[in-house]
Amino acid sequence: MPTMAYYVTLGFKRSEDGGEIVACDPKEARSAEQAIRMATSFAANEGYCGAVAFSRTGDPALGEFEDAVVLKTFGEVDTGLLST
Repeated sequence: MPTMAYYVTLGFKRSEDGGEIVACDPKEARSAEQAIRMATSFAANEGYCGAVAFSRTGDPALGEFEDAVVLKTFGEVDTGLLST
């Protein structure tokens, strides 16, 4: 299978004790623009402390992906979680 680009939005919330920033479930988008719009919406919702829109390129059949490329961040995020 050929290499494909994936666009993703990842929302972040604070842990229940209010300390640690934790990632929510990722949401796939059809384009970079849609991922950024979705991240804007997540970050504006109560309960979220931030969001990030990013892309990854890779071959899903092989499970090989390049590092994430951050498109835009909003609020408090932990971009270190993108490599997991």
